[in-house]
Amino acid sequence: MARVDSGILHGSVSADHRTFSGIPYAAAPVGSRRWRPPAPPAPWDSTRDATHPGPVCPQLGGPTGSTVVGDEDCLYLNVTTPVRAGDRPRPVLVWLPGGRFVSGAGSDYDATRLAATGDLVVVTVNYRLGALGFLDLPALAATDSDAGNYGLADQRAALRWVRRNIARFGGDPGNVTLAGQSAGGYSVCAQLASPAAAGLFEKVITQSSPCGNMMVTRQVALARGRQAAQALGCATPATEATCLLAIPTARLVTLGAEHMPISAGRIADLPWLPVVDTPALPRQPLDALRRGTSARVPMLAGTTHDEMRPFVALEHDGRGRPVTAAEYPDLIAAQFGARADAILARYPAASYPSPGVALATVVTDWGRMLGACPVLPADRAAAAHAPVYAYEFAEDSGARIAGFPLGAPHGAELPYLFDGAFDGPGDPPLTAPQRHLSEQLIGYWSNFAASDDPNGTGLPAWPKYRGGGRVLSMTAGPGGIAVTDFAQAHHCRFWNGSA
Repeated sequence: MARVDSGILHGSVSADHRTFSGIPYAAAPVGSRRWRPPAPPAPWDSTRDATHPGPVCPQLGGPTGSTVVGDEDCLYLNVTTPVRAGDRPRPVLVWLPGGRFVSGAGSDYDATRLAATGDLVVVTVNYRLGALGFLDLPALAATDSDAGNYGLADQRAALRWVRRNIARFGGDPGNVTLAGQSAGGYSVCAQLASPAAAGLFEKVITQSSPCGNMMVTRQVALARGRQAAQALGCATPATEATCLLAIPTARLVTLGAEHMPISAGRIADLPWLPVVDTPALPRQPLDALRRGTSARVPMLAGTTHDEMRPFVALEHDGRGRPVTAAEYPDLIAAQFGARADAILARYPAASYPSPGVALATVVTDWGRMLGACPVLPADRAAAAHAPVYAYEFAEDSGARIAGFPLGAPHGAELPYLFDGAFDGPGDPPLTAPQRHLSEQLIGYWSNFAASDDPNGTGLPAWPKYRGGGRVLSMTAGPGGIAVTDFAQAHHCRFWNGSA
């Protein structure tokens, strides 16, 4: 049993952990509360069953990924806490799921291993996705400062819930780490730069989400919002908001679904994501980090070695057909224009196992969607105000798509921290050396959450980031965990001008 400010919860207990699932942290954003800021949840009188997750937020899913699943009543979180003797408050890690801002749920991440091994209280969170979370329109902005950023507002509501309630689960409300991967990590970048999130966390972890990349501006978001309203038959400004409230959920979920390929794009090309030049997010995260107007908190930040390989493998022609040597120069020219010759000289196809791997290496190093080089300017900016620990996860997953080797792709580190159905390529079971690497990652992550410093007994030394592009490489193979010249390996001086 646990008591929160809304009532009493009955969770599940095992030998090494307790889990409380499907806890409402905000009122259901349904009916007239669609596209409104999150409100407090209604209290309950009887003991609430907290042994099963709440509904996921509406998204495409199912066996083919084309079925609308979930419910608009989705603002739930899950708490996993270790069962151990002693009464000291434990550090808290709040996890925001990835999924391109259109999919994912807190319940996708089984935090048992991370909580029990790391001696942490772990909170996994749902937040509104797609048009329901990030639609921006003048009709909404006229009455609401969270217009365009309802998903971010949900995350802040979850953090406020943690401040109020987590002590009842053995957590320390004054020692909260906000963490996420992919879209969840970009959400962390946004919350770092959000005045509305000030004071809601003490440190951050961003995985595969370079805070150096630019999110969508309000001007662009409003234009997209108008296009969406027109597509839904709600183009009359005077009745736009009322019309949108009557649109079935399924139609909203599929908005922009045809614009999701990412292998040749920037993060701002995604149809739904946090909106800059708004009260909730006045500046781009990198600008806020450089100006010192972001939250000045310790950061652990990194990427995987081969972020973009699965997207190149799947998105080249929509059927997974391999990139040919003849196509490779044309694909580079189509994406990079006048810079193509210099890129081809730097990344000749003959230097890689296949032209597809060459293309994936280019877009990974460029990194304007996901990848390497935009991480470094953000790390350098953040390190001027607080400790930063930079890493690259480089362990080969062994996974392939139609014969295409994925290396250490986007999401490769997740099975080393969590179990569950999180969004990412399916990896083979961990080997004994990889299980040891998992223990090391959990050690680093939990030490950082506890003390602002990932270093600890039995772990290879992890120095603070000082600029210059040297980060901690993590692998179970030869070389193990060691500092490496990340900037040189990914040609970041070529892409960024300097590291």
